[in-house]
Amino acid sequence: MKSPILFTAGVLSLAASSLGAPSVLETQSISTTNPFAGHELFISPVYRPKALKAAAELQARGETALAKKAAKIATTFSSFLWVADFAGVPGISGWLREAEQIQKLTGKKQVVQIEVYNLPDRDCGAKASAGELDLAKGGEEKYKNFIQQVKKELLKFPNVRVVLGLETDAIGNMVTSLDNPKCGNAAPAQKRSLAYAIANLQLPNVGLYIDGAHAGWLGWDSNIGPAVLVYKEILNAAKALNPKATIRGISTNVANYNGLGNQPQEGYDELKYIRKLAPLLAAQGIDVHFIVDQGRSGNQNYVREGGDWCNNKQAGFGKRPTTQTPDPLIDAIVWVKPGGEADGTSDTTAERFDVACARHVPA
Repeated sequence: MKSPILFTAGVLSLAASSLGAPSVLETQSISTTNPFAGHELFISPVYRPKALKAAAELQARGETALAKKAAKIATTFSSFLWVADFAGVPGISGWLREAEQIQKLTGKKQVVQIEVYNLPDRDCGAKASAGELDLAKGGEEKYKNFIQQVKKELLKFPNVRVVLGLETDAIGNMVTSLDNPKCGNAAPAQKRSLAYAIANLQLPNVGLYIDGAHAGWLGWDSNIGPAVLVYKEILNAAKALNPKATIRGISTNVANYNGLGNQPQEGYDELKYIRKLAPLLAAQGIDVHFIVDQGRSGNQNYVREGGDWCNNKQAGFGKRPTTQTPDPLIDAIVWVKPGGEADGTSDTTAERFDVACARHVPA
């Protein structure tokens, strides 16, 4: 269930007044139109060289067919760029600068896809994907600073469209992991932090999608109702900070393996989950669209457990990124998790070793 690091049931109240006012109130993020429409997906300058290196290594081993496929993945299909710590923030303006240059040279508008992933006590139930901010060490205030730095980078290139995913796994943990003391303690501050991020990232060139876990996590009747209430609470708190605060939608299946419209079983298909979640949100006055990660969903013909989130060796590239989707509720099929990246170490002696990451290591 947990999300990756890069390489290497009650509703709790929110004290919105303690978060401070957002610095920009007069703008609003993209919410009424599909932010992908009319734009080409910006090819990740981070993932591209890694995939090309893999292609060269395959070619050197004589695996020509695989090498060609790796090269195509590197140069043709777009994956999200992850900002998972303070050190990654300055990279945002570099990506946007490159996208702007492409726009000027080709006349083709680009959309840059970014995942922001640095909540305090991040991924509270896992070790492999734990983050740099500790609530016990001022993590909530540091996160506000982090969001302001992200915003500062985004403001440098107002003519470049950005799709921004917010905080993989956060909502899932707020719903199902409260019996874990660390998660239960983190939930109120993480809700405040997400509300702060939404309120402060209201920019006219940015489409915001908050994370929605996946069908096997929140798609069950016992979890989906509480999840809706968590969304409502966070969005209400964001609007208390900034009356124009809004989101375009929800991202699902990030770094997971579920199919989209091709699995009969509940819990394994994101289309079933989305069609179940959307009307429940609408009943609470929350009108959203969705993006669905299919970067690792290419192999749907093997038995897997709900907890198989780390380094699943059975995974394969899924449906290619596109706005041609099986339901108008879905804005785009995307690759949020770059294919081939590790979720965590299988080294049992490592400080951040997680038992889930050793489950699928080849013998």
